[in-house]
Amino acid sequence: MRLLFPLFLIIPVIEMILLIKVGEWIGVMPTIILVFSTAIIGVTLLRRQGLSTLLRANKKMEQGQVPAEEMVEGMLLAIGGVMLIVPGFFTDFLGLLCLIPLTRRALARRCIKNGIFVQPGMSGSFTSTTSSFRRADEDIIDGEFRRDDQDQIEKK
Repeated sequence: MRLLFPLFLIIPVIEMILLIKVGEWIGVMPTIILVFSTAIIGVTLLRRQGLSTLLRANKKMEQGQVPAEEMVEGMLLAIGGVMLIVPGFFTDFLGLLCLIPLTRRALARRCIKNGIFVQPGMSGSFTSTTSSFRRADEDIIDGEFRRDDQDQIEKK
């Protein structure tokens, strides 16, 4: 949390400096076109990569596994998509890192390893087993039941 406030101050300054420098280098109109182009490219990449990640997560769930990496990748896709929509070259660069599959998977693995996306109060990791969700010390009794009061209601 202490890092958020300085980021909200530093990132816009970096963006303004980069926009001015790129505008001086290639001109105003090409800079504006480039900013809009990166937003369009970002939305297109987000759609494709989002669907791919969703399909991989679905496949893991069908196999009885928790799709931890895919969930973190989904969060990175959302963050990357927002960064690409925000005008500026620095956020576009960070957004592309979140959208390119190779770098996104590496970031996702690092986030899981470091526990970055763990909810406060939770412990453990995203890993799961394919065993059932019952305690080992519980006794299982197989049988049938019948409600007697239901039979009495039907007789009346």
